[in-house]
Amino acid sequence: MLNARMMSMIAVALIAGQLIIRGWLVATGNFYWDDLVLIARASSNPILSWEYLGHSHDSHFMPAAFLLAGVATWLAPVNWALPALTLIVLQAIASVAVWRMIRVIAPAARAGALVALAFYLFSPMTVPAFAWWASGLNTLPMQAALAWIVADAVGLARGDIDPERRRAVWIRSTVVFVVALAFFEKSLFILPIAFVAAVLASGAGRTALTATLRAGRELWSSLAVVTALWVVVYFVTADPFAGNHSVGQSARLVWRSVNHAIVPSLVGGPWEWDRWTPGPPTGFPATWMIVAGWLVLAAVTWWAVSRRRGAVPIIAFAALYAVAAQIPVMWNRSSPETAVALAQHMRYLPDTALVFAIAIALLAGARSTTAPAPERRHSAEEKSPAVLLVPVVAALAMVSAVVSLVSFSASWRDNPTGDYLKTAVATLHDNAEATLLDQSVPLEILQPVVYPDNQISRIFGRVDPRPEFGTSTDRLLVLDTAGNAMPGGVTQRRLVGAGLGNCARPEVSGPTRLALDGPLFPWPWTVALSYCATRDGEVEMKLDGGQAMRVTVRLGLGSIYVRLDGGGDAISIRPVTAGLRLHTGAGRVGEAVEARFVGG
Repeated sequence: MLNARMMSMIAVALIAGQLIIRGWLVATGNFYWDDLVLIARASSNPILSWEYLGHSHDSHFMPAAFLLAGVATWLAPVNWALPALTLIVLQAIASVAVWRMIRVIAPAARAGALVALAFYLFSPMTVPAFAWWASGLNTLPMQAALAWIVADAVGLARGDIDPERRRAVWIRSTVVFVVALAFFEKSLFILPIAFVAAVLASGAGRTALTATLRAGRELWSSLAVVTALWVVVYFVTADPFAGNHSVGQSARLVWRSVNHAIVPSLVGGPWEWDRWTPGPPTGFPATWMIVAGWLVLAAVTWWAVSRRRGAVPIIAFAALYAVAAQIPVMWNRSSPETAVALAQHMRYLPDTALVFAIAIALLAGARSTTAPAPERRHSAEEKSPAVLLVPVVAALAMVSAVVSLVSFSASWRDNPTGDYLKTAVATLHDNAEATLLDQSVPLEILQPVVYPDNQISRIFGRVDPRPEFGTSTDRLLVLDTAGNAMPGGVTQRRLVGAGLGNCARPEVSGPTRLALDGPLFPWPWTVALSYCATRDGEVEMKLDGGQAMRVTVRLGLGSIYVRLDGGGDAISIRPVTAGLRLHTGAGRVGEAVEARFVGG
């Protein structure tokens, strides 16, 4: 028979085991995609400015997540150790909060309480969002806040909190709610979840509903006010309706999420994770896992309905949330180009796993249909085969979940970002005296859709020491796909013809337009131009529609490489220094790449 001390020891062991496994997962991981976008913004903006904190990131309003990412970037630029530590700390807070919640919901439960905890700690539904720093900064604070507020709401609804502490409790929960919202707008779901959990924990029915409203009126009022205000702020700062959406595609994504992600996770699946860089890992559950998941769901439903009072609304609550919570997420991702495999990334499911844990705790704490008195219930539980069967089944599911995590980790490590960043930082240290033109990181690291946050000047902006990121240089160096510094050249998108003069009779003494052999569309272009100058000085260069850049030239023959934004069919150039005249030789306009790709 489990006593309180033994349960606490098992719970501590389970949480410690989870943190050890998760620690190994992040230790073998690294930055990925949105992580670099957060770093880029933190490196190119003051981290306390509203331009940074209030930025709408992929329709997310997440100032606290930006702040934490900014502090980590400021303290340790492009260093995975600190982000990994933040994930472990946030997970520890969330896990402890979940155990506190379970004990409040089901104080007399024994094995059932531990099953609820183990389900949350090891569910594959919580793994992908944890490993990805940008996602973990959203979801982990939400999980911790959800568990904390549910516990407070249940305590208030049941009258377990002393009257003199009620004010402190609802104020504390309101503050926790605001903090969670500042990390992730999906935390708006906390209010309905906490309210329904409190009603169900009080016995469900109209009487429980009325009693819950009355007992927690201050909490519900404060959370409702905060929710209303935050909804307004969210729609003012973010654009959740941007892009093309499809009702049919949304429905397919939701069903795929339920059938290929949520259901197999009930038996610890999927065991197979595949990845196509630069995409995240995608889970592919075996057919037997999907079938087994549905069978487990059916068995738990049958057991709960036949053995626990009030089981129907509890199961309906969990099932409804599992589906409803996916609808807004999948709607936002339901463009015609979205593959249904998106739903199998499973990073949108941590809150669903926690709601399932709440449901398990509610069932564990519910009165038996055959043993209404606590004494009879405990006696019946001790004699029931479930006392042995439940822990065995739970242990098998945990082992299966660990297999899934190991498979996920292998796929997650197939990521070139960490090696590229490590090499690039060392390269920047070694070339700190040089001047580098801005360039995009490799496509397998970040793609142009996130421009300008895929530029090296933004991602490595806080690295020290490093080269100056300028707009012009006389020695072109570029970072190759591995992060090494290599001699650079310019691709031939357009050619610049040589001027009509020569070094003895330079033709550029005032504003001049250097004709291109064809038009350019607006873009950040790199210009390679040879020249002969009569003295040291500066010239001004620009493309149509772009900003003019000042470029230093030296007496005699030389070459310059200039990064210009704009388009058109000519480059405008004019000497700025008095008495400076130029003869311009042939040149190119294109992209800065390794010299070996352009022949020199």
